[in-house]
Amino acid sequence: MQTLPALLAARISAHGPETILRRKERGIWRAISWSELGARQRAIGCALRADGVQPGEVVGIISEATPDWIAADLAILAIGGVTLGLTPTDAGPAVAAMLQDSGCTTLFVEGEEQLDKVLQLRETCPALRRIIIMDMKGLRDFADPMCVGLDSLATAGEAADRAHPTFWDQGIAAIAPDDLAVLAYTAGTTGAPRGVMLTHRNIMAQLEGAAAMTGLGPQDERLAFLPPSQITERVLGLYLSLHARTVSNLVENAETVPENLAEVRPTVMIAIPRVWQKFYARVAVAAAGATRLQSAAFDWALATASRGVDAELAGRTGQASPLAGLADALVLKRVRATIGLDRLRVAWVGGAPVSPALLRWYRVMGIDLREVYGLTECGGLATATPQGRLVHGSVGATVAHGEIALSPEGEVLVRGAHVCAGYWNDEQATSAAFADGWLRTGDLGRLEGGMLTLAGRTEDVLTLPDGTQLSPATMENELALSPYIADALVLQQGSQLIALLMVEQEALEGWAQQNGIAFTGFQGLLRAPEALALVAQAVESANGRAPGNRRIARFRLLDRALGPDDPELTPMMKLRRAVVLQRFRPLVEEMAAEETSRVA
Repeated sequence: MQTLPALLAARISAHGPETILRRKERGIWRAISWSELGARQRAIGCALRADGVQPGEVVGIISEATPDWIAADLAILAIGGVTLGLTPTDAGPAVAAMLQDSGCTTLFVEGEEQLDKVLQLRETCPALRRIIIMDMKGLRDFADPMCVGLDSLATAGEAADRAHPTFWDQGIAAIAPDDLAVLAYTAGTTGAPRGVMLTHRNIMAQLEGAAAMTGLGPQDERLAFLPPSQITERVLGLYLSLHARTVSNLVENAETVPENLAEVRPTVMIAIPRVWQKFYARVAVAAAGATRLQSAAFDWALATASRGVDAELAGRTGQASPLAGLADALVLKRVRATIGLDRLRVAWVGGAPVSPALLRWYRVMGIDLREVYGLTECGGLATATPQGRLVHGSVGATVAHGEIALSPEGEVLVRGAHVCAGYWNDEQATSAAFADGWLRTGDLGRLEGGMLTLAGRTEDVLTLPDGTQLSPATMENELALSPYIADALVLQQGSQLIALLMVEQEALEGWAQQNGIAFTGFQGLLRAPEALALVAQAVESANGRAPGNRRIARFRLLDRALGPDDPELTPMMKLRRAVVLQRFRPLVEEMAAEETSRVA
């Protein structure tokens, strides 16, 4: 199959009664078959075409992950449209900028909250002519000539399909591999977001390659908890599962992920570092509050398994302790089951840098967590560590359907059928990023034995007084290994390194409660001497692991609990360097004043 709509049509025809999605609603998991998904997709697609949507037009969706999000996305693609996924937590100005830049003509909104946001900005988006409301709860008396409910639209689509039953298949057959399928804006972690144009050829190349690498199939289950607007979830999560007939289980909301994970017990999970860090933090906090006997058993199991991992890292296979199997059966397997990771066979972490120590911890726990590397521009995957290999600190070898090289300056270059051809409405950025078919990623790295190791972003590299260069990501990864530090920004202050730290609120509050530390509110907890001492201990631990004896001299805690709605965080829950530095400038100035007074 050369296009995603053609692939989906074949799957629906051949596997109609089989379950392909599940959504938990009011405490009950509801199964959705290929036939149900296909019928909803067809009704929405026929309605969009009858409403005037033409091939090549951009149609947006701003919603959490729901079956209707998926059906709408697939419907847009099936009529030759281009899907623009918008993150529900994006603020109005960011949404307006993407709608304006893309020329979006039709927009699906989840419900009343997203509708209110869009109604306030629609006057600034002249191309927008239709708003489709997916959930009409609380909007019974709402009326607006631009707006229509999804169920009403789908009913009209069914009538249009009955009137012209051959149009659907003809439309799918007319879509070419090089037609644009997805417009995905980058997160803007280090600069302004860019609209990445992914064709059907780009997506299908990635799906076929990733399926071959993972062996994903109908026997597998996945938990879908990342925003489908993000390319990692869309391509390597949703589309790959549709390609492989793997069931996607949609979580109720962000708060129910731990509960849903324990219920589904997925066999495959591709997630950002923040998710894997939170699982690690849960285990660490639980271990700290365990009984003396439980703690002793856990420590023994970790130490026993650790010796085997150390031997493997050193290339001494077959030298693991004979007690390793016992430790796993008696302790570690039970811990994995408590989290819901005991059936996991494919575990990938990507989307942001991750500490090698975190990867090692999961390996010790019996989970073969492998780092992958990719960008929005290549559908989320460029390299992955092959099965059966464990290379400390590497993000793996290039995928079979692509190529990796380094520029003379050490910048990572990517090429292949999965790599997009350029950026929407931005010829200057396109010409700067692409040369001779290679994508300039902006990431620094080194290749050893065909395995890629990253060294940070080109624009973030710090030049120290002795002339050596340091990527702040190296230290940031070590700091985030602490169960009490969610993320970090490492900065240069004169001759020293300083850091702004975002704490893992749930873990820190749990630790305070276990240790009888009184506090009032989040800011009160951050000012508690015991909490500051705990974080300082974590910073010293990171200093001890840092390469080249580099040290964080001073740190400050971000004195505000940050969530998905805050502009300081990307949709992937990483700190936006420029925004954080602007918002928390007083904390940086405090540390600078300390250095000045010390020098004086």
